[in-house]
Amino acid sequence: MSLGHLRFRTLALTAVGPAVLGLAVGCGEPPDAEALGGTAGQEVQEVSIGEEYLQEMEALAADPRVVDAFRIIEELEPQTMEDLITITEIPAPPFMEDERAEAYVEMIREAGIDEVYRDEEGNVIGVRRGTTGERTLVLSGHLDTVFPEGTDVTVQFRGDTLYAPGVGDDSRGVTMVLTVLRAMNQAEIQTDADVWFVGTVGEEGLGDLRGVKHLFREGGPEIDAFISVDGGGDSRVVNAGLGSRRYRVTFEGPGGHSWGAFGLGNPAHALSRAVRMFDEAAAEYVSEGPRTSYNVGRIGGGTSVNSIPFEAWMEVDMRSVDPDRLAGIDALFVETMERALAEQNELRLEGEPLEVDLELVGDRPSGEIPPSEPFVQRAMASVQYFGFEPELARSSTDSNVPISLGVPSATVGRGGAGGNGHSLNEWWLNEDGHIAIQRTLLLVLAEAGLAGGVTE
Repeated sequence: MSLGHLRFRTLALTAVGPAVLGLAVGCGEPPDAEALGGTAGQEVQEVSIGEEYLQEMEALAADPRVVDAFRIIEELEPQTMEDLITITEIPAPPFMEDERAEAYVEMIREAGIDEVYRDEEGNVIGVRRGTTGERTLVLSGHLDTVFPEGTDVTVQFRGDTLYAPGVGDDSRGVTMVLTVLRAMNQAEIQTDADVWFVGTVGEEGLGDLRGVKHLFREGGPEIDAFISVDGGGDSRVVNAGLGSRRYRVTFEGPGGHSWGAFGLGNPAHALSRAVRMFDEAAAEYVSEGPRTSYNVGRIGGGTSVNSIPFEAWMEVDMRSVDPDRLAGIDALFVETMERALAEQNELRLEGEPLEVDLELVGDRPSGEIPPSEPFVQRAMASVQYFGFEPELARSSTDSNVPISLGVPSATVGRGGAGGNGHSLNEWWLNEDGHIAIQRTLLLVLAEAGLAGGVTE
């Protein structure tokens, strides 16, 4: 079968430099990611922390400026909760983050910043200049939610618990970024490095990390380290990106009456054949080697029970911890689509051959920052300082992109307690939530450098 009837398309994907090409793609959190202790499909490992990094955190946390900032974070709790409600109640559907982004610009400006703007992709970027400006650290949360336009995002209280779509993921994350900025300003803390306070767009679903991909585009700004606040808990440090690829596959034909046009190629039959063939081949492929998964998540098409459909479509997700294995199952997928098309066309009695359109709708890169790297060591040490047992994890977050490029990066949790992520019944409870903000500030200062050094 010639590839003449197999069309490839890649839409709404953003290149992020040569190191990412040929790697991975799209995912998101499961319906109750926080209840599982973190983000989608995470794999957790425990590792040791160097004594020098534990001592670094102890000394940094004892600096009078940091002690003051920790106190301010606790005093800011009413303001932080007010900010959380305000942000949550501004809709931010996929690809429609403008209203929330514009409000976030004003919130950052009001908190105090050297410069704040929105870039070409729509990200909000607040620049707080350091004393040297030789390095740049990004602290970010994502502005978008998974919920479609028209979703009621009003925050409801049940006791002390907040219920609203997106109240945790990631309204809490972008609120924490804002509170870190407020605390640094009120404590008059200066850093050596520039610190960017960022709200990204397009982290969820088919947004495919478009905001952070733009930040790390080839020829873009020089960013030396990256922290994303996303996912639940206080102990998890995501230092490895779970790569994935997503396709929307559409089999197409002329369509017609189920009786009068019988014998024409049937897209629904071709789609069914394609699912069976891919499932059989992929099941064998993933039975060995580094962990790899695949899923046909959605299927549709047709107009009526007595009509040969003119199209039938499906959406397919493939993931792997290993870039080579991901590339392998991707190639297997394309090959089975071609074979299914050829076999179904052989069965038709008349009419033009069926065609298939493969649209790549998600491509998230993978990679890992080694646990021995100073940035990861500091992230774990900041967790341990507050009495939690740090766990390293592999997941799919904004950090996938910088991790794939070798930029020291991690995603840390939003603290408190929460659950029902990606559902209309999502909730978050401020159970010692200030600790997550203090922990994040400690990591920011350890990586950006406290101007003038630590005061004994």
